[in-house]
Amino acid sequence: MENITLNYLTRAEIGLFITILVYFLMNGAQIFETVVLVPKWTASPPETLKFLIDKNGASLKSFWIIMHSLHEISFIIAIIFCWKIVPIRSWLLVLFAVHVAIRAWTLLYFAPTIIDFQKIAENAFFDKDLIKRTSLWQMLNYIRVTLFIAVSIGLIPLLLKLINLKATI
Repeated sequence: MENITLNYLTRAEIGLFITILVYFLMNGAQIFETVVLVPKWTASPPETLKFLIDKNGASLKSFWIIMHSLHEISFIIAIIFCWKIVPIRSWLLVLFAVHVAIRAWTLLYFAPTIIDFQKIAENAFFDKDLIKRTSLWQMLNYIRVTLFIAVSIGLIPLLLKLINLKATI
C-alpha cells in the first residue's frame, strides 16, 4: 500500500462509516416496513391493498428512491475513498456487487409487483392469484431484507480493518 497517508486513511474511514450509518438507517426502515406495514397490506387482499394507494395510504416510493440514492452515492464515495487500500477495495466491490444484485431484484420484481397491487386496489379488480402473490411477495421480502442486512454487517469488519490499519501509521 504505497502513498497511503494518515489523511487518506481518515477520509476512507469517514466515508466507510457514513456508508455503514446510512445502510443501517435503511435497514431500520426496511425492518419497520417489513414488520409493521407489509403485514397490514398483505393481511386480507384486495381490501387491505388500499393501504398502498398513494392518496389514501402509505406509499413509500419517494422515501425509498431518496434513501437508496443517498445510500448508493455514499457507497460509491466509500469505494473511491478506499481505492488505494486493495483488500478493503476488493471487499467493498464484492459487497457493492451483491447490493446491486439485490437492487436489480427489487427493480425487476418487488417494485413492479407493488405497482400491480396498487392498480388492483385502485380498480377494485380481484386477481384470482392475489393472495398467493401477496404471500410470495411478503416471503421474498424477508429474504431481500435479510440480504441487505447481511451486506451492511459485512461492511463492519472492513471499517475495523481500516481503524486497525490507521493505528499502525
